[in-house]
Amino acid sequence: MIQSYKKKPKLQEKYDSIVIGSGMGGLATAAILAKEGHKVLVLERHYTAGGFTHVFKRKGYEWDVGIHYIGEMQRETSLLKKLFDYITDGELKWADMGNVYDRIIIGNKHYDLVKGAKNFKKQMIAYFPEEEKAINSYVDLVFKAVKTSKNYYISKGIAPIWNTLFGKYLKKPFYKFSDRTTYEVISSLTSNETLIKVLTAQYGDYGLPPKQSSFSMHASVVRHYFDGGSFPVGGSSQIARKVDPVITASGGTILVSAEVAEVIVENNKAVGVRMKDGKVFHADNVISNAGVMTTYNKLLPSTTVQKHRLTKQLQKVNRSVAHASLYIGLEGTPAELGLPKTNYWVYPENGDHDTCINNYLKDMSQPFPLVYLSFPSAKDPDWSNRYPTKSTIDVITLVPYEAFEEWEGTPWKKRGAEYEAKKEEFAQRLLKEVYKQLPQVEGKVNCYELSTPLTTQHFINYKKGEIYGLDHTPARYRQSFLKPKTPVKNFYLTGQDIVTAGIGGALFSGVLTTMAITGKNILKKV
Repeated sequence: MIQSYKKKPKLQEKYDSIVIGSGMGGLATAAILAKEGHKVLVLERHYTAGGFTHVFKRKGYEWDVGIHYIGEMQRETSLLKKLFDYITDGELKWADMGNVYDRIIIGNKHYDLVKGAKNFKKQMIAYFPEEEKAINSYVDLVFKAVKTSKNYYISKGIAPIWNTLFGKYLKKPFYKFSDRTTYEVISSLTSNETLIKVLTAQYGDYGLPPKQSSFSMHASVVRHYFDGGSFPVGGSSQIARKVDPVITASGGTILVSAEVAEVIVENNKAVGVRMKDGKVFHADNVISNAGVMTTYNKLLPSTTVQKHRLTKQLQKVNRSVAHASLYIGLEGTPAELGLPKTNYWVYPENGDHDTCINNYLKDMSQPFPLVYLSFPSAKDPDWSNRYPTKSTIDVITLVPYEAFEEWEGTPWKKRGAEYEAKKEEFAQRLLKEVYKQLPQVEGKVNCYELSTPLTTQHFINYKKGEIYGLDHTPARYRQSFLKPKTPVKNFYLTGQDIVTAGIGGALFSGVLTTMAITGKNILKKV
């Protein structure tokens, strides 16, 4: 049972493992460890569990803050599907989004991304008949790049001695793709900039435009959705809800409103955590799912950080992009309002993705470089049981932390009139885009609320409100410290920073971290 620390539940003073943070990586690690017999304590500073998989409720509506669609759930043989089944005992159910999972809108033209690699190619060739060879080559490269990633990630979870002996051979094929940018790879296949813009239009799923992102990151996202998109039945809060009994079955628990002040390190060995209120919990293993930046800057003792020169490691990586989300509540059912299951990716007509971002960062009155529209109420078949006369839309765009930095340090919900006015300005711009794409919903909006990078900072504890942890540049994949094992004995990392952005990467991090802790081949069990 998920419990609140504020209500002073009955707890033990010692656990087999403590996990800091209940995001996807923390939940997955805790559940897999529980299956290995560990009594796990999951500590979450927020008042609800799940990290970017949680929902929030306002004015009779609920919104999913981070999950908008997941790939691979309709393919029973996929590793991610098996992993979700493993950590939830098969209790988490998924709804198929249908044939078209993403619609790319550039100016007045749209391009549908359809389910199935063959269908995807066929549809792209229909849009760009003169680019058939390039499109076929592109899809082949996506599969090749993804194939090399398995051994690369496994090298992160194996014992150091095996990594010394075999790590170079496990990683080398991967680096052929990860060392090159997305634009570098695709522009070697075609000079058609519109095709490149369409093929790279999902860059919002990992936060970096084509001329900056690693092709390996791009390929993993594209491959992830080739089999279509799915949405958790009952909303994304079902993930934590279905994982919780697995953790509880081994004597563990998830605690919310439970902020960790510091990891306790004695003789270079993690022995437990000290809570914000001073209470201490001990454990044989301590695992941080708080992100590598937060972990090294806030959670480890400064003497430990200095001893292992951990801040020097952090200088080799950058924080990912920040964003704003507009959560809209509407009167009327998804069917009445004509809301699609398909996600809309909306882009300016002129300029490539990198140019649009640069123009926007120089002058934020320029068009948004991307606007993403998601329709969770249309995707979830259980929605009408919970909210029979209502609908929701989520709208996301890139917003640099600096746009709201002057209000840093002000309390949530009490940031002042100027802050609210700036939020309203962004909200109206995004609403205008919604009405342009879905004119039928104008006049049906009952309420809306905008989250800013400061909101992300407040709830997720990422210093600059970053959504994807670390940037997915080619250099990021060369950093050997981004792995579960740290220089501190019995202290481990998990989450998207040691794999890749998003739910799939964070989920798989649970496997790698558990492998590093137990020395067992968890993949065989899954």
